[in-house]
Amino acid sequence: MTTPDYRDSNQYQAFDVQVADHVAEVTLIGPGKGNAMGPDFWSELIPLFEGIDADKDVRAVVLTGSGKNFSFGLDLPAMGGDFAPILAEDAKAAPRTDFHDMVKRMQRGVNAVADCRKPVVAAISGWCIGGGVDLITAADIRVASTDAKFSVREVRVAIVADMGSLARLPLIIGDGHTRELALTGKDIDAARAEKIGLISDVYDDQDAVLAAARRTAAEIAVNPPLVVQGVKDVLDHSRSGAVADSLRYVAAWNAAFLPSKDLTEAITSVFEKRPPKFTGE
Repeated sequence: MTTPDYRDSNQYQAFDVQVADHVAEVTLIGPGKGNAMGPDFWSELIPLFEGIDADKDVRAVVLTGSGKNFSFGLDLPAMGGDFAPILAEDAKAAPRTDFHDMVKRMQRGVNAVADCRKPVVAAISGWCIGGGVDLITAADIRVASTDAKFSVREVRVAIVADMGSLARLPLIIGDGHTRELALTGKDIDAARAEKIGLISDVYDDQDAVLAAARRTAAEIAVNPPLVVQGVKDVLDHSRSGAVADSLRYVAAWNAAFLPSKDLTEAITSVFEKRPPKFTGE
C-alpha cells in the first residue's frame, strides 16, 4: 500500500497545501466557519506536518488562513460530542481516560507543527482565537496584518487551554502578559500583540502580511538546510522539556477537573447563541 502524498490537497478537508521554491504554503480552509478547528483539522494536522518534515525539498513553511480570518479556534459545535461522555454526572475512569487520550492526540497535532524541522512562519489576519493562538505559538515566526485580533479565549468557555498556549506563550511574551491574556480571555489587536512580542511585525492588509511571510520563508530557504534545522533544534532544546511537562500536566488536570456545570453551560450557550451564565459549579 502506498502512502498518500501530503502535497495532494484533495485528501484534506481542513487544509490546502502548495509547494514551490523549497517553501510549503499551508492554508487553513475550514470546513468550519472562520477556519474553526473541527475533527478534520485534528485528524489531518499530524500527517500533513509529518509529510512536510520528511520532504527534503521543503526548507520552510508559511502557515495562514483562508478568507478574512486565521481561525476562530476550536469548533465547539463540531467537537461537542467528544465532550459529552466526560460531562455525564456518573463519569468515571473510562470516559476520563478516553478524554485524556483525545487531548493528548490533539496536543500531538500542534506539537507536529512545533517539532517540524522546517521553520514555520505564521501569517495572521482577522481573528486568531483559542486554538488559533495554540497553533501560532507552535510557529517559529509570527507576522500579522493591522486587522488581526488575538484571544486566549478558553477561560470564557470554561476550559483550561490545553493545546500549548499556556506552555509556549510565557516563552514568547513572558509570564505576566500570558497571565493577563489567559485569565481574562480578552481580545487584543495587532498593535498590542506586536508590543508584547507575540508577533514580529504588522502589515497593512492580508495581502501584505502574506507577502511578508513568503519573503521571510524564502530568506530561510536559501540558507543551508541542515544548519537551519540545527539552529531550530538548539533553540528548541532548552524549552522542549518544560513544554512537554506542561502539556502532560494540563492534559491530566483537564481529565480530572474540566467536567463542570460551567462547561455544560458554555457549550449549551454556544448552541443557543447566548451569553453563558457561570455559577462556579
